[in-house]
Amino acid sequence: MIIIKSEQEIDIMRESGKVTGYILRELENFIKPGMSTMDVNNFVENIILKNHMIPTFKGYCDYPAAACVSVNDEVVHGIPSKKRILQEGDIVSVDVGSTYKGYVSDAARTYAVGNISEEAAKLIRVTRESFFEGLKFCKVGYRLSDISHAIQMKAEEGGFSVIRDFVGHGVGRNMHEEPQIPNYGKPGRGPRLASGMVFAIEPMINQGDYEVEVLLDDWTVVTVDGKLSAHYENTVVITDGEPELLTL
Repeated sequence: MIIIKSEQEIDIMRESGKVTGYILRELENFIKPGMSTMDVNNFVENIILKNHMIPTFKGYCDYPAAACVSVNDEVVHGIPSKKRILQEGDIVSVDVGSTYKGYVSDAARTYAVGNISEEAAKLIRVTRESFFEGLKFCKVGYRLSDISHAIQMKAEEGGFSVIRDFVGHGVGRNMHEEPQIPNYGKPGRGPRLASGMVFAIEPMINQGDYEVEVLLDDWTVVTVDGKLSAHYENTVVITDGEPELLTL
């Protein structure tokens, strides 16, 4: 069942979304070669706590950190570590969730670490563009899979592949609510969108094949072929007009 949020609930999520979005903007200048992925996590957690919010991910299904920090071929759910040092030319995806008064905002970006290759920069750019292509269909009357189809078409036009094993989702009182929102599929399927639906839409796009696997830590997802992956996510509200991005 897709949950329709009241305006009061969405107001609370706006407050959470401001903090999540602020963190992701600040990370653009914070992330540099030589720092650890734990440094990134601590930066995220400190801002969440300073704003009197709860780091949503920490403790969720026993996840040990406030942020997911995934480097290069790591797709999502990379566990921060003091030993994992970011190098010039890496790309790093940071996924952040903030909870305020019981409501969650969820968003992610992929960042360049210093100077990166043209292909890596293109992957980051096309992943972001695929989100905004899907956003065009986040309007009352479209069907859920219209979003999915638009994301897939944009990513594949860029020469990249769309992950099948992990998807976007509804978000609100819980980090993961119905419905699931794949980043691929045929258009014209699934429920019609209605005002008050809130989604975490999150293209996860690979440089090579879309096949992924989970490492022995039971969290970190990597590409099977070892090629790069990028992630771009926002919490989106369906309204009677244009969609509202709470985390941008």
